[in-house]
Amino acid sequence: MRSNAPVLSAAAVIAAVAALTPLAYLAVRSFERGYATVWQVLWRDRTAELALRSLGLAGAVTAACIVLGVLGAWLVVRSDLPARRTVAVLLVLPLAVPSYVSGFTWIADAPWLSGFSGAFLVLTLVSFPYVLLPVAAALRSADPAMEEVARSLGKTRSQTFVLVTLRQIRPAATAGGLLVALYALSDFGAVSLMRYEAFTMGIYTSYRATFDRTPAAILGCVLVILALALTIGERKARGAWAARSSKNAGRTVTVVPLGKARGPAVFAVVVLVVLSLGVPVFSLVRWLVIGSSAGIDVAGLLAATWGTVTVSALGALFAVILAVPVGVYVVRHSGRLARGVELASFAGHALPGITVGLALVFFAVRFVPGLYQRTPMLAFAYAVLFLPLAVSAVRTAVANAPPVLEDVSRSLGKGRAATRMLVTIPLAAPGVLTGAALVFLTCAKELPATLMLRPTGTDTLATELWSKTDVSAFAAAAPYAAVLLVVAAVPALILDRFLHKGGI
Repeated sequence: MRSNAPVLSAAAVIAAVAALTPLAYLAVRSFERGYATVWQVLWRDRTAELALRSLGLAGAVTAACIVLGVLGAWLVVRSDLPARRTVAVLLVLPLAVPSYVSGFTWIADAPWLSGFSGAFLVLTLVSFPYVLLPVAAALRSADPAMEEVARSLGKTRSQTFVLVTLRQIRPAATAGGLLVALYALSDFGAVSLMRYEAFTMGIYTSYRATFDRTPAAILGCVLVILALALTIGERKARGAWAARSSKNAGRTVTVVPLGKARGPAVFAVVVLVVLSLGVPVFSLVRWLVIGSSAGIDVAGLLAATWGTVTVSALGALFAVILAVPVGVYVVRHSGRLARGVELASFAGHALPGITVGLALVFFAVRFVPGLYQRTPMLAFAYAVLFLPLAVSAVRTAVANAPPVLEDVSRSLGKGRAATRMLVTIPLAAPGVLTGAALVFLTCAKELPATLMLRPTGTDTLATELWSKTDVSAFAAAAPYAAVLLVVAAVPALILDRFLHKGGI
């Protein structure tokens, strides 16, 4: 089954080219007016200011998330903290809260919390699980013998933690921290609601403020370069962590009694859960009550819900169509082409939504004006942004399917195309469904690309929430935030039940 398959390889290459189209055209658009214009934009004080503000915010959020993630992971894995399993679930749940929903709940009740401090708080509270999850896994798989040796040599628990434990989990913490930095660098929702002038806000303002959108394209390329640098670092750190953690898998985890620190530890965990989950939930309920007494625009809410479901479903469909040939090809074939196709399909992992939206605006206006601000273009943007989710799910499902079944099909006289349709794709169906659910879930929460590419007259829950919060209409925004969380939770719950039933 590893012989050449022209149709499959062609489909995989087409998908890879589609994934790279926004980035390629953004670069072309940036240099369209010559190098002099590029240098002029890059050397503006405004560009340097935006870069420093974005990098400063990303650095501060990353540092805070590493501290919270490492300490939280150690408490739920290595300590005798009460109700550790429940606490572990509560500390992961903030990942399901979009940054702009969290930002809305905070700015609605604390309007003074804006600028850097507001963006820092919101991004930290929704991002620290990115560090907690890999560090917790590393702590579970780390060899406890090294810590036991340190203790036998007279080191205290604190000294052992600093000299041994932190070194063991450093690759995992670095990988998680770089993911946080990438998320903070590309975020648009929280920084816009908190009125913090970051790179994403600068790009959006430049795009909307003038007829000359070349500066926006150049700023978009700079943001992509920064994001790519972080992604490369994350991949290297993740590989180092995987190599190190796999060697000691299966060892017994040592539980450390907290002693006198038990009370402060419980208090710290409670505060973190309250801030990351309690405040958003309480604020959302409060504004829902206020909004209900003032009357809810049911028609607008239903229209935005329908718009969200429609474009998210179409985006998931486009992503799956692109992901299936890529997932099958990279598993069943090897070589430079397969590696190149896989790398290209993961370009969306490093593309902030605002840069993809900006690139497709330029591309549509220039080459396919009939698709500008039409649903297919927005769905295509979703597919490019979240193609890595679908490819990963399909690739895993195909890798777990025994190739011998395809060989049997070929031995019975079935051609390559028939074997793919009758054997490979049905075997990969669980992965296809998983990828579709993940993409749908993420599309429903996407904001900047939706703002740029949504069809005229079509609103989504995310755009309505953003627009109403932008004018401080918090009571009117609350129903959209609540329904958005429900819409995002439904595929997540279905996916969770499917996975626990052994679907993949």
